[in-house]
Amino acid sequence: MLAQIRGFFAQRAVLEVDTPQLVRHAVTDVNLHSAQVNWPASAAAPRYLHTSAEYAMKRLLAGGSGDIYQLCHVFRAEEQGPLHNAEFMMLEWYRVDWSCAQLMCEVDALVRALWPQTAASLPAAQYLSYEQAFLGSVGCNPLTDSDAALADCARAQGFDDRLLRRCSRDEILDLMMGARIGPQLGQSGPLFLHRYPASQAALARLDPEDPRVALRFELYLKGVELANGFEELADASLQRARFDADQKMRRDRALEVPASDEYLLAALAHGLPPCSGVALGVDRLLMLASGAERIEDVMAFTSEHA
Repeated sequence: MLAQIRGFFAQRAVLEVDTPQLVRHAVTDVNLHSAQVNWPASAAAPRYLHTSAEYAMKRLLAGGSGDIYQLCHVFRAEEQGPLHNAEFMMLEWYRVDWSCAQLMCEVDALVRALWPQTAASLPAAQYLSYEQAFLGSVGCNPLTDSDAALADCARAQGFDDRLLRRCSRDEILDLMMGARIGPQLGQSGPLFLHRYPASQAALARLDPEDPRVALRFELYLKGVELANGFEELADASLQRARFDADQKMRRDRALEVPASDEYLLAALAHGLPPCSGVALGVDRLLMLASGAERIEDVMAFTSEHA
C-alpha cells in the first residue's frame, strides 16, 4: 500500500517531503493531546511528538514548495481503542490553488486506487453536508437550532441529561456525530461529509458565501472516519484568534495550555498560497480494505507492545 501511495503521487507530480516528528509546540486544539518528551534539562523549552505534520508542511508551502505530501507516524496521547492507537501512520497532502471539491475528488481516486482488486468494487462516492446529516439522522439543525433545542435532540437520542448540562454546543454536536450519525455514514461506499459549522473550522477557511459554515470535509467509509480536509485558512490574524480561543477553552477545562506556534503564524503572515489539504489515516484504510475489525489487526506493533 505504501508503494502504491507513492506511485499515485509520483504520477501526479506531487513532491514527497519529510518534516520533524519532534517539535517545539504542542497543538492547542482541545480535542487533541500532544505527548511531551522527556527532553534534557538544559533545553530552553519542552519538546513534543507531533500530532500531525500540518504546521511544518504549511511552512514549506509558504516557502514555495508547491504541491507536497508526506507519509509519517504521528502521536496522539490518551487515544486507544478499536479504531485508535497512540501512534499511527498518517498520509497528509496539500494542493495549491485547489478547492475542497477538487481535493475530495482526489481523495476518492486515491482510496479507489488502493482498494483491493479482489474485493467488491466501491460504489460512487456520496456527498452530504453536515446540516443534511443532522436533519436526516436525528432531526435537528446544527446551524440554526438553539442550544436548548440541540440538547433536547440529544436527550431524545438517549444521552444523559447530567452529561448534557456540562457540554458546550459543539460538544453536544460531537456526541451526536460520534455516537449516532458517524457510525451510519459510508456503509455502502465512500461518503464525504462537508460544510462543518464555523465553530468547528479548526484550520479551515469559512465559506465567503455562507460564513456559518467552514470549507472542511471528512471522509467516512463503513462508519469509520478516514480523512479530514480543509480549504486552508491563510490569514495569520484569524489563525491567532482561533489559537487564543482554543487556549481559553483549555484553561476553562483545566487542561495544559500550550503556547501558539509562532513559526506557523509567521509562515502564514509571510504568505500561504491558496490551497487545500487533507490528512488520511493509513492504518484505518488498511483495516477496512483488508476486512479487519480492529486497527491493531493491521499493526505489527501497537503502542502497548512496542
